[in-house]
Amino acid sequence: QVQLVESGGGLVQTGGSLRLSCAASRRIFSRSVMGWYRQAPGKQRELVAVISTDGSTNYADSVKGRFTVSRDNAGNTVELQMDSLKPEDTAVYYCNAAGRVALNTYTYWGQGTQVTVSS
Repeated sequence: QVQLVESGGGLVQTGGSLRLSCAASRRIFSRSVMGWYRQAPGKQRELVAVISTDGSTNYADSVKGRFTVSRDNAGNTVELQMDSLKPEDTAVYYCNAAGRVALNTYTYWGQGTQVTVSS
């Protein structure tokens, strides 16, 4: 059973920082592109940041320069450091693992963690 377990959400004031962490099973983590997505009330889920197995990263324009994604391959964790937070960053943040085994693609989601930025 694949599990992605997020932690680190919470309430912070504008300009503050939070660090999210996602722990994954070793079997999936080592072969997966790991990502963070978010979904605000009434909006679609959107990509925040992804990091490939080789460490290359990609960010949404709205978070570039403020958020940093990293992965610890030994610990099977992916983290999202969020700085200079804005009220519009308020959302439920989801960890994602995606990849391919042979011809079959897969994607797994964590349960989500709430991030609330007060103005």
